[in-house]
Amino acid sequence: MRLRNTVLVLGLLAACRSGPTPLRLGTTYTVQQSGALAVLESLWTGPPPLTTVVAPSGQILRAAANGDLDVVITHAPALEQRLLVAPGHALLRCPLAASRFAVVGPAADPAHVATAATAAAAFRRIADAGGPFVSRGDSSGTHLKELALWLAAGVTPAPRWYLESGTDQAATLHLADERRAYALADLPTYAKLKGLASRILFAADTALTNPYTLYLVRRPEPHPAARAFAMWATHAGREGVLALRLPDGTPAFVTLAGECAAPGATARP
Repeated sequence: MRLRNTVLVLGLLAACRSGPTPLRLGTTYTVQQSGALAVLESLWTGPPPLTTVVAPSGQILRAAANGDLDVVITHAPALEQRLLVAPGHALLRCPLAASRFAVVGPAADPAHVATAATAAAAFRRIADAGGPFVSRGDSSGTHLKELALWLAAGVTPAPRWYLESGTDQAATLHLADERRAYALADLPTYAKLKGLASRILFAADTALTNPYTLYLVRRPEPHPAARAFAMWATHAGREGVLALRLPDGTPAFVTLAGECAAPGATARP
């Protein structure tokens, strides 16, 4: 079943409550399910309060382009460029942090993904073995990364072994686990899930880097606190996110080079 806009609608309605006008932050399921959003929300003391909208990157970016959000944090670079930057909807672009994707699947690994040389080769092996593979299929940053990997592998997924869940990362990984299928996982989110039989099979490729970028949205009447939040999120807020650890003690997120800058400008290293 395709993801509906319920979360988005409820979040925007919540912004109508009385008191100081909340800052509308749009972000993705992996930011929420990895624990990064909870860190940002706990550290931000305002004013103003945050109203957080959580949805796939595609929905978040379209809402921002429509002027429905003040700040967004997404991880779909090509879509960010097409929907937000190129049309002039982004006032400020701020590199935030990066996690890593991994190919996960059954411990038996019938496609021999674990011994692949690259992520594209791992995907090609899944196709050659006839999967199964569970995709998010929801225009999220994770889904778009997956599609790019199939393209790099020279593979068009076949319906007989390829299933689209149409839902968030956690639910998709649970479905893949139930079906003993492969999937693309954001490592910090995977690490938060308990009781999965699926194992991390392949993660050693820079193509699996998962960069998150914060954008200050251009609006006719910008929220007076939006720029201050962006500066805070890329300094004190980011330090909190970088403190998150995977079960083996390695950082769940690493910093991205660069400072906030107007899109098209050269960011300071």
